[in-house]
Amino acid sequence: MATVNVNLPHHTYDVIIEPGALQRLGQIVRALAPQKRAALLGDGEVMNIYGGAAVESLKAAGYDVTTGAIPTGEENKNLDTVRKLYDVMLNDRLERRSPVIALGGGVNGDTVGFVAATYLRGVPFVQCPTTLLAMVDASVGGKVGVNVPQGKNLIGAFYQPVVVVIDPMVLQTLPPRELRCGLAECIKHGVIRDESLCTWIADNVAKIQALDMKTMTDLVARNVAIKAAVVQADEKESGERAHLNFGHTFAHAIEATAGYGTYHHGEAVSIGMVAAAQMAADLGMCDASVHTRIVELCNAVGLPTSGELPDTDTLMDAMRLDKKVADAKIRFVLPDAMGHVVIRNDIDDAAVRAAWETVRA
Repeated sequence: MATVNVNLPHHTYDVIIEPGALQRLGQIVRALAPQKRAALLGDGEVMNIYGGAAVESLKAAGYDVTTGAIPTGEENKNLDTVRKLYDVMLNDRLERRSPVIALGGGVNGDTVGFVAATYLRGVPFVQCPTTLLAMVDASVGGKVGVNVPQGKNLIGAFYQPVVVVIDPMVLQTLPPRELRCGLAECIKHGVIRDESLCTWIADNVAKIQALDMKTMTDLVARNVAIKAAVVQADEKESGERAHLNFGHTFAHAIEATAGYGTYHHGEAVSIGMVAAAQMAADLGMCDASVHTRIVELCNAVGLPTSGELPDTDTLMDAMRLDKKVADAKIRFVLPDAMGHVVIRNDIDDAAVRAAWETVRA
């Protein structure tokens, strides 16, 4: 078991990482939100596997449980889904202090988090992530929101959970492709903050792929600690937190133009990190070995480092719609060494276009 504390000026919460923690979900939530009713809102596929255990744990802790399911897939992370969840909660008369638990991956957590942030102007929110990507990234830090036709995560809020409950044992039913996607965010954390994490991942690929529970607990705890430290330094992304977007400016353009689902988020991030590192090397910001090492590590865990992409004009247009654009300038997070990145908003289009060409299959 490991616990990482996220200590913000207005709010403190724990991230509990413990094999078997799902069995203690009700006990953990009851200590923080001792109300009569709770809502468990989960990914439909995850609810079929783990919803019963979660409901049983919540009922054992004294809750009347309202349940709702979100169809699996990024395309369901939208305002229509939000409205349907509002209906579930309103029909069962959930109150302002009733906890809302998100059980599922990042799509589910983002969507349910947005519901929790806006239902009755905010109710206690619990993250119970079931994918590696959500465990190490989306569930920590308070970013919630949904997609609209114009782009990804353009409607949202900052809304911190009261607790994050992570049970690495649920990864045993995670498809291998989704496990790899989570590793993209782990590699990202190493590149932006901790070179030794990249070395540790490379040394433990076999144990990670075998889902050794001690290794997975350590992996999640190391990554959550990095994410928590960045969030504590800059909760609402006025500066340092933007470092977490390494690879994501490219990745979001891939996801938006290739069609949600063509590339899973972690796959797009992997390609995006490779493109960003190549651009940094081409600009003389870092040694070419940084790019090489990222490519080798992504390949080692089975992530793509190139792909069949839309035309460059389409990708560039998507980049300009990214919510991180300011004063019509695209903001990039680029490595100047392994373990350290800087923010640049002065990259000319020619350099960006050249980077795109290096990640075409």
